[in-house]
Amino acid sequence: MNEEQTKPIHDDKDLICSLCKRSDDIPEKYGEKITLQQHNLTVHYFCLLMSSGICQRGEEDEDIHGFLVDDIKKEIRRSSRLRCMSCKKVGASVGCSIKSCRQMIHMPCGLEQGFIFQFTDLFPSFCKKHAPTQSCVSSPSLPLSCSVCLEPIEPILSYSVLKCPACHGSWFHRNCVQHYAHSAAMFFFKCTLCNNKDQFQQEMLRMGIYIPERDAAWELEENAFEDLLQVYEHCDAVKCRSNRGRNYSSESGVFEIVRCKLCGSRGTHRRCSNLRVYESDWICADCKAAVEEKKSVPLPNHVESPLAIRQERKRLIKNISDIHSSLISKRQCVPATSPEVLMDLACQISQQQSTEVLVEDDDGVMEAALRVLRQSDFNPCCTLSVKFSKDKLNNNIRNQRCFLRRLVSKLQMSEIFEGPDGTKNLALNSKALRDDLYFEVGSLLALSLVHGGPPVGFFSPALYHSLFNYPTNYRPTLQDLGDTAFAYKIRQIAEANSMKELRKAMCSASQYLEAAGCWRKITKLSEKDILVEDVLNFYLIIRLQLPLQRFREGLRTLGLFEQVQMCTEAFHSVFCGPVEKLTAESVMELFTIRFSEEKEQHEKENTTVNFWKKYLHECEEGRCAASLEDLLTFTTSTDMVPSIGFHPTPSISFFSSTDSSCAFPQSHCDANHLILPILPSYELFKKHLDYTVCQFSVMQDV
Repeated sequence: MNEEQTKPIHDDKDLICSLCKRSDDIPEKYGEKITLQQHNLTVHYFCLLMSSGICQRGEEDEDIHGFLVDDIKKEIRRSSRLRCMSCKKVGASVGCSIKSCRQMIHMPCGLEQGFIFQFTDLFPSFCKKHAPTQSCVSSPSLPLSCSVCLEPIEPILSYSVLKCPACHGSWFHRNCVQHYAHSAAMFFFKCTLCNNKDQFQQEMLRMGIYIPERDAAWELEENAFEDLLQVYEHCDAVKCRSNRGRNYSSESGVFEIVRCKLCGSRGTHRRCSNLRVYESDWICADCKAAVEEKKSVPLPNHVESPLAIRQERKRLIKNISDIHSSLISKRQCVPATSPEVLMDLACQISQQQSTEVLVEDDDGVMEAALRVLRQSDFNPCCTLSVKFSKDKLNNNIRNQRCFLRRLVSKLQMSEIFEGPDGTKNLALNSKALRDDLYFEVGSLLALSLVHGGPPVGFFSPALYHSLFNYPTNYRPTLQDLGDTAFAYKIRQIAEANSMKELRKAMCSASQYLEAAGCWRKITKLSEKDILVEDVLNFYLIIRLQLPLQRFREGLRTLGLFEQVQMCTEAFHSVFCGPVEKLTAESVMELFTIRFSEEKEQHEKENTTVNFWKKYLHECEEGRCAASLEDLLTFTTSTDMVPSIGFHPTPSISFFSSTDSSCAFPQSHCDANHLILPILPSYELFKKHLDYTVCQFSVMQDV
């Protein structure tokens, strides 16, 4: 075979890639476009790297960087049967690396849809749902601008906005940092602010930034530094006295050009500026004005000095700072309370589209939720249409609230959590990691909160801190470990009163200490505190980094995670227990009273309101057959106030009946509306309310 015919051609811009069907030639996005004329084959290098059904079986210089022609053709045939979820055309050769995910896409379409392609190891690809994300694990300094283009940047981590993992102060547009990586390459690609290289490169690779394994682009250009070998030789004096012109410079004497000692970009003949032959210190007009803080008149055809450029840069940065200040003020104007934030997020939910959730029995709530979540066409913005197989009424509002209430209770008992009720930490479970259950549980919790579910209420302070870095100064404690064998052994170390007790406790916990990398020689009793702190950090934070990452990504569903990050204090009570218990006063505050306009009727309704308040207090004291929770369920179909609040606001109206013995309370759960009968005595009011609410509770349990 002719060697010239098999040699890859890299510069044919009109040919179409056989995998993605595009002719674009953008190396930093799609890799180099390579053509094998002999085989009538053109491909983007990244399309090859990311294709799910091909691997490099040849040597690096064989065919296309080790991808054999026969293998490439097989992959083209395989992908020709697969349809892209973005453009709906066949030829989708790239699939999400999560086994349970069926998303297939062309590589360029993937970039447009938020796919992340990792250029390392096995070159995995992740769809938007399963893509890795960044989070603020410490208090970051908010960015003034993108550290590459210096344009203002929205200080919220997303697919399009990345930050340095080392200093947390350098933020980038994704496109900007990709251009920077393509130019600087592996030897010069580092954080523009803190100069960290190793950690920065690893994080950028994880987030899908391609870093070429070569020298920097500027080092590869031919004669790239030729200008540095030239010195400035031009007289910039107002009046040049040289007969040979401004560009003439003698090797010495009065017509030798002397350059500005500050900027080096302006010059003068000695005679033109009245310099003696031995004088070499000369400052141009621009630099002199800058040093003396005076504004100079710019001379025509002059190149700006570096000092002038630096001054202009300061002015631009000040303008960017002003823009940033207004941006920060806008961010601080977001609703401060968790219900208001959740209401804003709930605006995404479409009332016209719904997702059906079929629950077979009471124990099948978790299974039903996971079944819906794993559907390829699942959309979290659709209304949940919940149906219980045993329920003949199928009231959607009541079913949805009941479903979300039971779901949160089931999630608390999931295998990804450990610890006592109300203060759960993440557990390390290899099966849950393999099944991506951490992501799914996080996603279900986010769905529940935005769709009107109850407060989570079971996170430990340590778990909330690990996720959202609040409070910023929080340190894990022994209480965060719960009541486990491991916790017992670590408590023995913490409670040791002598070196003998400490050594004995350490020997007893040696396996745990070795696993945590904390087995070391202790010479002082006071060193036990640092030892315990290191063990707690390892057990509750370090070993759980991957579960925490997937859990965070699940909480990003419907944009919840980003909003909680901005209002961590407001959401603390939503995630961490205990959930506030209902009281007579809190229930009264929930309801709006709708009085009649007629004076006589109004007085009777006032009497009924007093009966109602008395009844609530007796419920709280346990002197009624029904509880406050039963009463709230009768009115709203849920026994606790949703994190998002009630919409519409619960209300009370009244009705009169000629037969008091048949006047029983009524409720409309979809409207959160309670209708109370006007009765002659409190005893009869209490009797009828007890009977109605208890009958409703019995019907709920059947």
